[in-house]
Amino acid sequence: MIKAPNPIDKHVGARVRMRRLILGMSQGKLGDALDVTFQQVQKYEKGANRIGASRLQQLARVLDVPPAYFFEDAPSGEARAPGFAEDEGHNHFVDFLSTSEGLQLNRAFAAIRDAKVRKKILDLVVSLAAVVE
Repeated sequence: MIKAPNPIDKHVGARVRMRRLILGMSQGKLGDALDVTFQQVQKYEKGANRIGASRLQQLARVLDVPPAYFFEDAPSGEARAPGFAEDEGHNHFVDFLSTSEGLQLNRAFAAIRDAKVRKKILDLVVSLAAVVE
């Protein structure tokens, strides 16, 4: 029986991945800084391997964030009644920003200096999303 990763471990791993991508750092480079293999970094990012307290502090230093960064918007762990709404512990925004496409889109959008152009792009994306629903 394969045990599913703990939602907190998955969240922390997603935050590691998001910060690494924001910094433009490869898994190999992060692994070198932590003195682990890139495969170990992959396991951390997927939540397959838990990150211990000392490793978390090391990650925070290498990624230039406070340790609390990894727990921002983390699932509460409180039990919810089945069938009611979406799993509160799953953050699709973090999932999206953890992808290279999400990061690339975010950087490109932030580089647009004209507020009117940004607003028009936002209106376009909102209207396209409404068509897909």
